[in-house]
Amino acid sequence: YKLSVSPEMDIMEYCRKEWRGNTPAAKRMRKGYEAVAQKFASIRRIRGDNYCAFRATLFQILSQGTQLPRWLQSEDFTMLPENLLSKYDWIKLWQLRQKPGKRMGEIRDEIKEYLILLRQKWKNISEIKDPLEKQETCDKLFKNEEEEYSLYEALKFLMLNTAIELYNADKSGKRVPVFSWLLFARDTSSNPCQLMQNHLNHIGHSGGLEQVEMFLLAYALQYTIQVYRLYKHSTDEFITLYPNDPEEDWPVVTLITEDDRHYNIPVRMCQETML
Repeated sequence: YKLSVSPEMDIMEYCRKEWRGNTPAAKRMRKGYEAVAQKFASIRRIRGDNYCAFRATLFQILSQGTQLPRWLQSEDFTMLPENLLSKYDWIKLWQLRQKPGKRMGEIRDEIKEYLILLRQKWKNISEIKDPLEKQETCDKLFKNEEEEYSLYEALKFLMLNTAIELYNADKSGKRVPVFSWLLFARDTSSNPCQLMQNHLNHIGHSGGLEQVEMFLLAYALQYTIQVYRLYKHSTDEFITLYPNDPEEDWPVVTLITEDDRHYNIPVRMCQETML
């Protein structure tokens, strides 16, 4: 049993523990943490198992969200697996977690269950008004391994759906965000089928999310993901937004990374920041 999201700890205390030396890297990290500490008082460590970008993003969304996004309320939402599988035969190569070689019908039903679970959890937690109770409910959810990993399967499927939409939009001459070109310019993902087989199927198993996939995640959830990239301190990439041209009405969640591979979360905004 491993904690998915550790209890909060003072951000500078955490930094002093992790970055003691006098190397240039340690100095840069300390400067980075000092900058984050201007805005946030504490940090919570996220369990690192190739799902940490999903875990950090979803935890922040659920613990801060006060309403269910429109796209999650739509009637068609739970029909996604059925609709996509009827159009794209190759989706039957989707790798369900720890269950390779599933048949098409099973994949469709199982992903539908994951999407229903995502909507149900998001709705229940967003309706909790008391901040303490909301936090406790989130903590409890991220201690339930079965449910937690089912939610990540739902996120992966939403990313695939968004990738297909962007790919088709580009092919029919519509404007698409720049990251979409980059996503499909890779040799390993020149179309959504390759993206699924070579990338999405491996997230959580043999790898985490690459930079360009962070954009895709943000687009799929219609959230702006703001990341303090500590090793980029004192460059203009220190605070990176995914996407970098977000819609104005998208809510924002904040993560911290030391290396673009593992993500933790800052909590407790400092009072003066909130004012």
